[in-house]
Amino acid sequence: MTSETHQEAGPQGLASALVAGGALSSDWLPSFNAVPRELFVPDRIWPGISDGTRQNPVVYRSQEPEAWRRAVYSDVPLTTQWDDGDHRGDGLGTTPSSSSSMPTMVFSMLQDLDVRPGNRALEVGAGTGWNAGLLAHRLGNHNVVTVEYDPDVARGARENLHRAGLAPTVVEGDGRQGWSDGAPYDRIIATCSLLEIPPAWLEQTAPGGIIVAPFGTEYGGEQIVRLTMSEDGTSASGRFTGGSAFMRLRQQRTDRPPFEDYLRGREWPADGVRSTTGLSPRETGGWFEQFVIGSGVPAAFWRTERYDNGAYTLWLYSRDTLSWASADYEPDRTAYEVYQSGPRRLWDEVEAAWRWWDGHGRPGFDRFGLTVTAGRHTVWLDDPSNPVPVRG
Repeated sequence: MTSETHQEAGPQGLASALVAGGALSSDWLPSFNAVPRELFVPDRIWPGISDGTRQNPVVYRSQEPEAWRRAVYSDVPLTTQWDDGDHRGDGLGTTPSSSSSMPTMVFSMLQDLDVRPGNRALEVGAGTGWNAGLLAHRLGNHNVVTVEYDPDVARGARENLHRAGLAPTVVEGDGRQGWSDGAPYDRIIATCSLLEIPPAWLEQTAPGGIIVAPFGTEYGGEQIVRLTMSEDGTSASGRFTGGSAFMRLRQQRTDRPPFEDYLRGREWPADGVRSTTGLSPRETGGWFEQFVIGSGVPAAFWRTERYDNGAYTLWLYSRDTLSWASADYEPDRTAYEVYQSGPRRLWDEVEAAWRWWDGHGRPGFDRFGLTVTAGRHTVWLDDPSNPVPVRG
């Protein structure tokens, strides 16, 4: 029985499931009990699912208290805001923009953070305030700072923390800048996805300190990384600890130009050069495969155009709008048609990145790591001396 379907909708049922799953360790159990999730969840929520990014229909505590409590004490994320607060009504919005994270992810990341008595901790992305509350219970209010960009979300987090009898510092501001007034920090944790670790975080982390954050690529995919700051304060390096799917830090969201910007008024395939490949586009579409490809193919992204018979076209684009490619997937085929245009041969880059990974035995996240300096991010396999080859 999973934590999402346990019979007893309450904190002890969720705690038992989290302990059994290895996410909730004994040192965090007192904080789990003292800082109940329900104090940090608003009246209106859209419960998610444990193994994906879909949301279920809205649930109101005032109208369906049992369903609301069941959702709160299930191991699922709870969307609390859509479209940066612009969404109105009870239907699903376009893009979730704030939530109470999945408890398994909350406590797995807190384990990675490895806090010690007396540590000072900075959180980026206050959300509902639950994560900051857990840290404040463990470390003391005076040792915890949480930064939230959205003023309404920050206000709600502050009110929730007050209701729980906790008072860490809640800062309304740009999380990329950290909060220098409280630096240096022994621990920094982000509850939003990043394309880059902000330089200010390196500057504000004490030597030997730890940064835990969801790190993704522009192409797709995302993993939790645990970085340790060097003693000289010039770099941070560490391994990935597991997959994740967090909302992107607002200032690192990427715009997606329309396809018309690439064809420039010409009919497809314009000047695209035709070829065929034996690599099925489906092989490149997994969440981790996207991460590996994105680590080696910078400044590129993809879309799919799907058809009724299960076939689809995978479209690849360079961020600068100068290059594009298409790869057609059809069921039961062993050769697939490709067109490529521009100074970059994007399908060739994607295929080379995939075949590099395949040639190394398709290693999992636990063999990859990241090194960050002030101006560079390097993903590596097994050891920092073995960087993922970068193309493009």
